[in-house]
Amino acid sequence: MSNDSIQDEFIATVSHELRTPLTSIRGFSQTLLNSWDRIDDDSKKKFIKIIEDQSNRLIHLVENVLSVSKMNAGVDVLKKVDINGVIKKIIPIFTEQYKTRTFKPELSPNLPPSRLDEDKFEQIMTNLIDNAAKYSGDGKIVTISTEPDGNMILIKVKDEGVGIKKEDYGKLFKKFSRLENHLTSTTQGNGLGLYITKQLVEKMNGSINFESEENKGTTFFVRVPIYNQEEALRCSRIS
Repeated sequence: MSNDSIQDEFIATVSHELRTPLTSIRGFSQTLLNSWDRIDDDSKKKFIKIIEDQSNRLIHLVENVLSVSKMNAGVDVLKKVDINGVIKKIIPIFTEQYKTRTFKPELSPNLPPSRLDEDKFEQIMTNLIDNAAKYSGDGKIVTISTEPDGNMILIKVKDEGVGIKKEDYGKLFKKFSRLENHLTSTTQGNGLGLYITKQLVEKMNGSINFESEENKGTTFFVRVPIYNQEEALRCSRIS
């Protein structure tokens, strides 16, 4: 690949990954500026906290995207992560951005922690939930669920959207591949979100797959390892 191609790919990747947090920051900022006197103090604090969280995400995203653009790049130090906590933190971002969709968490209580890079896991969930909302119509439900699955944790992101044609299954996780449907022309994207998501999941010793039925919706299944203290200690000694 030429240097120009590498640069073009990097710019396209950055534009995709920065869009969601920038949209959130702009949206909540505009809401505060336009309706400050009509918003109660608790809501103001909530909106400002979301702006702060998304600003912090922007600081890390460029490094994350650089890592993903290099296929042999590793991930940061894997540590104990509360998956349910990450999901609860990011759902309000989407309820504000997609006001005509319903986001339904079905999170298993007492879920064991996982061994992940927390920033990259948040990026994975942001990509999947944003994708589900983007390709679902008004009034549809996006369900996010978690449950133990042997020595892994299973996370499902299910939508009621347009679904995926069987002939397009092989394209789904390919770089710069966008599937053709009646929503493609009205939604932004450059075919990098799911490609990046798959790379990040696999770099953290997880797996991702999906089931879909055209015009009925799609479910993504992400499996990531449960945190094992003995293994974590062994890896820290090796490193």
